[in-house]
Amino acid sequence: MSERGYSGFGFEPMTEKLFLRFSTYIRNELGIKMPDAKKTMLQARLQKRLRMLGMNNYEDYAEYVFSDQGIKDELPHMIDAVTTNKTDFFREAQHFPYLVETALPEMIRLYGAGARRKARIWSAGCSTGEEPYTLAMVLSEFNSRCAGYRFEILATDISSRVLRDAARGIYTHEKVAPVPLPLRKKYLLKSRDRQKGLVRVIPALRERVTFKWLNFMGDYFGINDTFDIIFCRNVLIYFDRKTQETVLNRVCRYLVPGGYFFAGHSETLNGLNVPLVQASSTIYRKPV
Repeated sequence: MSERGYSGFGFEPMTEKLFLRFSTYIRNELGIKMPDAKKTMLQARLQKRLRMLGMNNYEDYAEYVFSDQGIKDELPHMIDAVTTNKTDFFREAQHFPYLVETALPEMIRLYGAGARRKARIWSAGCSTGEEPYTLAMVLSEFNSRCAGYRFEILATDISSRVLRDAARGIYTHEKVAPVPLPLRKKYLLKSRDRQKGLVRVIPALRERVTFKWLNFMGDYFGINDTFDIIFCRNVLIYFDRKTQETVLNRVCRYLVPGGYFFAGHSETLNGLNVPLVQASSTIYRKPV
C-alpha cells in the first residue's frame, strides 16, 4: 500500500471527488441519503475497515472495494459499516395495542389470517432482531383471545452482520429491559453463566421468525408470499422522498388488500403516491 495520506494519528480527510464516488454508490445502490454533512460520519465508519485491511488511505480502499474481488469480499462489510442499526424491544409501544385490538382481529375477519391459515407478518429493516421477536411475543400472547392462532414472521435487513446477530437471539439484560417481566420469564432464557448477563430468545419463538437479506433498491425481493401486516419503521427516514415512494410501492406489492402498514413515528406518507390510506397515527392500510 502507498504511504500517501497516512499519519500515525489517523487518515487524511477523504477528497470531495472520492466522497462523491462513495455517496453516489450508497445512494444509488442502497437508497441511503448521503449529503455532504455525512462526510465526517462516512470517514469515521470506513476507518474501521481501512485499519482491518491494513490500508493507509481512502483512495486505496475505494479501488479495492469497487474491484471485482472487492465487490465479492469487501462490499458486504462496507454495507454493514455505512448502515445504521438502531432498534429496541417494544419500540414505539403504542403500535402493539392497536395491532392486538384492531389489526389482528380485522385480518382474521377478512382472510382468516391466523385461524384458517397462518398470519404472515413482515418486519422490514429488522436490524438485530428486537422488532420481530417483540412481534413474536405479542402474537404468541394473542392466543389468549384467539385459541390456536398461527403466524409466521419474515424479518429482513440489508446488513448481513445484524442478521447473524438477530438469528442467534442473544441479548444483554439491558437490551431486554423494555420487555414486560411476565414476557421475559416466558420467552427469554438466562445464560447458565450469570456473570455474562445474557439472555436468549426461547427456541419456540426463534422458530417463528425467518431472517433474510434484502436490499430495498432491488427490483426483485425474492419473496413469494404476501403479508397481512408489514412493520417498516424508521427505515424510510434514510431515503429521500423519491426513493421513499419507490420503495413503498415495491413493498406494498407484498401487502394483501386490507392489510396494515406500520411506519415509524418520525415518518409520514403524506404527499407520496402510494397505495395506502391512513388508519391511525403512523398506521396505514392498503384499500380492499
